[in-house]
Amino acid sequence: MSTKTTLAITLVLILVAVVFSLSVYNQLPQQMASHWDVNDQVNGHMSRFWGAFLMPIITVLLVGLFLLIPAIDPLKANIAQFRSAFNLFILLMVIFMVYIHILTIFWNLGFNSFHISTALLPAMGLLFIFVGYLLTKAKRNFFIGIRTPWTLSSDTVWDETHSLGSKLFIGSGILAMIGGFFGGTIAFLFIFIPLIASSLFLVLYSYFLYVEETKL
Repeated sequence: MSTKTTLAITLVLILVAVVFSLSVYNQLPQQMASHWDVNDQVNGHMSRFWGAFLMPIITVLLVGLFLLIPAIDPLKANIAQFRSAFNLFILLMVIFMVYIHILTIFWNLGFNSFHISTALLPAMGLLFIFVGYLLTKAKRNFFIGIRTPWTLSSDTVWDETHSLGSKLFIGSGILAMIGGFFGGTIAFLFIFIPLIASSLFLVLYSYFLYVEETKL
C-alpha cells in the first residue's frame, strides 16, 4: 500500500469519526465515561468535548508521527524496504483507534449492555497478530520493531530476534482474542502476561545472541 493511499484512507476514517461525534454531540452526557477497570467498571470520566473529540485528535497526531518516522530515521533506507507493510500497520492502527472511539461514544449514548473487554480484546489481538507479521518484514532501524542496543548493533541479531518475536506476538494476539471470551480480569491477564513476558524474553534473547555473535 502506498503512503498516499494510506494517508487518504486514514484521513477519511478520522473524518468519519469526527462527523459521527458531531452528529450525536448533543445526546452525549456532560461527563462522559472514558476509562474502564479490568472488571469493566467505569473508573474515569472527561468532559463531553474531550470525550467526543480527543480520540480523533490523538489519532491525527499518531498518523503524523508515523509519517514522520521514515523521514527522520538515519536508517530510512531500511524502512523503505518494508514501507508497504508499515503503511498497512498505520491503517490498522487508525481503524483500531476509531473502533475504540465508536465503542466509547455508543457506551455514553446508553448502549452499554456489552463488556468493554469483550469488545476490545479481539481487536487488540488482531492488531498484535499483524504486529507479528510486521516484525517478519522489519529491517534494522531506530523506531520500528524490537529495538535493543543489541538488535540495533547487528543485522543478524535483529533478524533472529524479530523472527522469534513475530511468533511470540502472534501467539500473544491469539491469546488476547481468546481472553475476550472470558471478560473482566481474566481477559486482561490473557493479554498482559504474554505480552510482558514476550517483551522481557526478547530483550534477553537479543542480548545473548549478540554475546554469541561477538565471541566469533
